[in-house]
Amino acid sequence: MNIHEYQAKELFKEAGVAVLDGLHCRDVEGAVAAYRKLGSGVVAVKSQIHAGGRGKGTLVDPVTREKIMDGGVKIALNEDDVRNFATNILGNVIVTNQTGDDGKLVNNLYVEAGCDIAHEYYLAVLVDRDSNSLLVMASREGGVDIEEVAESSPDSIHRMISRGMSGFDAFQCADLGRKLGLSGTPLDKFSEMVSNLGSLFIQSDCSMIEINPLVETTGGDIVALDAKVSFDENASFRHPEWEGLRDYDEEEEIEVRAKKTGLSYVKLDGNIGCMVNGAGLAMATMDVIKLYGGEPANFLDVGGGANEDQVTTAFSIILEDQNVDGILVNIFGGIMRCDIIAKGIISAVSKLGLERPLVVRLAGTNVEEGKAILSESELNIYPADSLADGAEKIVKLVKEAK
Repeated sequence: MNIHEYQAKELFKEAGVAVLDGLHCRDVEGAVAAYRKLGSGVVAVKSQIHAGGRGKGTLVDPVTREKIMDGGVKIALNEDDVRNFATNILGNVIVTNQTGDDGKLVNNLYVEAGCDIAHEYYLAVLVDRDSNSLLVMASREGGVDIEEVAESSPDSIHRMISRGMSGFDAFQCADLGRKLGLSGTPLDKFSEMVSNLGSLFIQSDCSMIEINPLVETTGGDIVALDAKVSFDENASFRHPEWEGLRDYDEEEEIEVRAKKTGLSYVKLDGNIGCMVNGAGLAMATMDVIKLYGGEPANFLDVGGGANEDQVTTAFSIILEDQNVDGILVNIFGGIMRCDIIAKGIISAVSKLGLERPLVVRLAGTNVEEGKAILSESELNIYPADSLADGAEKIVKLVKEAK
């Protein structure tokens, strides 16, 4: 789960991570009022979307797609600048290297006080699954995409592994700071910030924290000029407060609807829709589809206790994707009964219609009942005896249809 920069910076403040003063707003007059309240003269007017590359992005009209302005992060020197930039950003679409060609509609702004920058750094905290620890990646080359840095000068990226999941000690943080060329007061402040970020990461069940750029000011302060925070949704039961941070406008509408129905759905770029029970089996299903030369159109896990209505909803979600040319259902009945799945499939096809090939593989609890229900339905459903058989059949049928 992603949150906006302005929300992440509130978390930073609470964790003792230095940020500049800033105000969130949703309209032009709110941006102007924020400028007046900050009283800093120079401010940054920042588009707020769940994607990076805003500064190098392009604002376009949401209807005509005509270019409006370069850059979704603008430096304003006066009130007129703020009004102009806010007008050009809000309500328009920003296209960046992370949004794809469709871009994202901007509904939120963050107006932030300026500062005098002596140097820009890159800093990220991630999970290192190999060592079951936290990983910090840092570089003296901030303000640019870390992928560019990794390609052009990989030696400039420094890594630090925590000692288990207890965060980072002062010695480690200071050592990393010295590798970045810091000393004196800036080094002390950097060390404290990294330690605080480690604690925030663990306590808030984050999956990523990224600051690009992290800056050293001319006054020797270390400040997070940007803030990207993602949470591990597996820990959502511990954090009811996350619901208040969620921006559904930033998420795929179809994914939101699936989540509210109790389904796990992620849209992908392929053309073979998948409906599976169990995350591991869903991953395996997608892998086998690719093995036989196909491309999965989605990850869809109906879970272990889906009912007929949820199966119907799952089908409707798959069929809404115009890129889907065929569907593979792969169910291993444990808690989930195959006859329930079969009834759900028939109900969905009857309500929604189906002109695309459908392959169904059932195994486990009540499998014979499920197969009988499907065969007696007289619907154009292709049975499969195994996952490999199902994947091979749907890939072949899709190619033949094309």
